[in-house]
Amino acid sequence: MAMVPTQGKAHFLAVPTEDFTAIVDALYRFGAGQDLRDRQLFESAFAADAVLDFTAVAAKLGVTIPVFEGRQAIVDTILTTTGILDTTHSITNPRVKHYDGSRATLFALIEAQHLPRGDHSRHLLLKNVLDVDLASAGDHWVIERMHFENAWRVGDADVLFKPSVTSAGPV
Repeated sequence: MAMVPTQGKAHFLAVPTEDFTAIVDALYRFGAGQDLRDRQLFESAFAADAVLDFTAVAAKLGVTIPVFEGRQAIVDTILTTTGILDTTHSITNPRVKHYDGSRATLFALIEAQHLPRGDHSRHLLLKNVLDVDLASAGDHWVIERMHFENAWRVGDADVLFKPSVTSAGPV
């Protein structure tokens, strides 16, 4: 299906409900995979050659990081970083901006709370704007490109970007 405006307005796309649900589910798997520490669920959100760009958010927090390329690098890096944290991710306002039946582009907001496990006196809360390219993978959709921009933040950037005193691994 091509980008088809409905109701005579170009800002409405005709996206079948089943596809819309599956497209948004890729973002839910991204968030829940981290929160539940479920590697398989987290991996299922990404295409093998996915790209995740968190550089703008990191820069606002005074940190330089690379763009993560490839599902394995994305999963290994993020799950290692968040492995010493308790996290909650809330994804809202999903809006499909482009849809052609096999590919889609999505806008969404994601709020991510990060707390050191065992020390919830410190936290980092981020509200980010997502721009995501996805592809159909048969019975589900996967993220091919995910770009984050920070809308606002509150808390301690060291929670996410520096190891805690009690941490045994790198962040």
